[in-house]
Amino acid sequence: MTGATGTPEPEEFRDRARQWLATAARPRATDGAWGSGSDSVAVFENWTDDQERAHTARTQEWERTRYDQGWGALNWEAAYGGRDLPAYYEQLYRSEEAAFDVPHRTEIFPVTQQLVAPAIGIWGTDEQKRRWLRPMLRTDELACQLFSETEAGSDLAAVRTKAVRDGDHWVLDGHKVWTSGATVATWGVAVCRTDPDVRKHAGITVFLVRMDAPGVTVRPIRQMTGGASFNEVYLDGVVVPDTDRLGPVGEGWRVTLGVLAAERLDSGNLGLDNADRALDLARNLPRPLTGAEQQRSADLYVRALVQRLIGLRVTGALVAGREPGAEASVGKLYATETMRRTSDLVSDLLGPSLVADTGEWGTYAWTEHLLGAPGYSIAGGTDEIQHNILAERVLGLPKEPVR
Repeated sequence: MTGATGTPEPEEFRDRARQWLATAARPRATDGAWGSGSDSVAVFENWTDDQERAHTARTQEWERTRYDQGWGALNWEAAYGGRDLPAYYEQLYRSEEAAFDVPHRTEIFPVTQQLVAPAIGIWGTDEQKRRWLRPMLRTDELACQLFSETEAGSDLAAVRTKAVRDGDHWVLDGHKVWTSGATVATWGVAVCRTDPDVRKHAGITVFLVRMDAPGVTVRPIRQMTGGASFNEVYLDGVVVPDTDRLGPVGEGWRVTLGVLAAERLDSGNLGLDNADRALDLARNLPRPLTGAEQQRSADLYVRALVQRLIGLRVTGALVAGREPGAEASVGKLYATETMRRTSDLVSDLLGPSLVADTGEWGTYAWTEHLLGAPGYSIAGGTDEIQHNILAERVLGLPKEPVR
């Protein structure tokens, strides 16, 4: 049944989504026995450059199909190819899509569609919205985040990448790090210092930078697991037209906060697939579980349920028309702890077979989780930053003075 506003009821929407998905994709196989299929539990992809580009192209093809058939950009207005549905309908759609064999969305896709595009929707000029929104929502163009710097750590207000105005252009010089998707991105959203003489939060401006512009150099960062999901990006005299500035000069901190808030909203489901996989490992272990292993398995099972409930609280805030605040930080903290406890359980269950590559299915593959999971205590704002947010916004503790 469709509501008075023209919005379909959630169950009606999900039923229509299932019907459409059945015409566009194959159902995901669910009858595979334990021990068959891929045993990858990598937290960060460990692809070559060619593999990343090939997978990105497959995912773009699927996202364009969604968009063209009216199942992409669901919460955007029709002018941008959307259906003007409440934001949580995207989550309803994703829950149905999970049952179908479609390409896994790597980080570049939610960054483009759920972080960068909304920031342009809020801060962009009419011309910028016309130029960028449809291509990004359809994934014809992809965007990465040029936020973090080695010297600034998690304090984005301490960025040193400079942008100096030269007539109707800006010249950017600096170094960004931990950038996912830099090799396949069309644009990079760069947080830059444009005024070094004011307090640090006030002298920041945001730009969209062409990743193929002269002076942009992308260098992969090799991970412990052997892959290179992240990159460092050098900006050496990169010329950016003022028309590619996002938001007013000096207001970049506010633009950045909006992107970070969206990133934390998207992190609540982190690690749940691997937590479920670890519990499957416990169920299929060829020996009885010890008392400690049973306790850890039960703990992880309950944590996964609670994490999903936290995600529903975030969705509930969106349904109520308010932007989640503390819920997003709680979800981020809870998700990273779930990933830690997944590692602990798997270490107990597998023992020495975890670190010996014997070729046995579902054993040594877990090293990719163990080595990658700690990274999420930093990604999207460190655990310490999330604790500060909760201390200030929930407990009402005083903020650290801005220097």
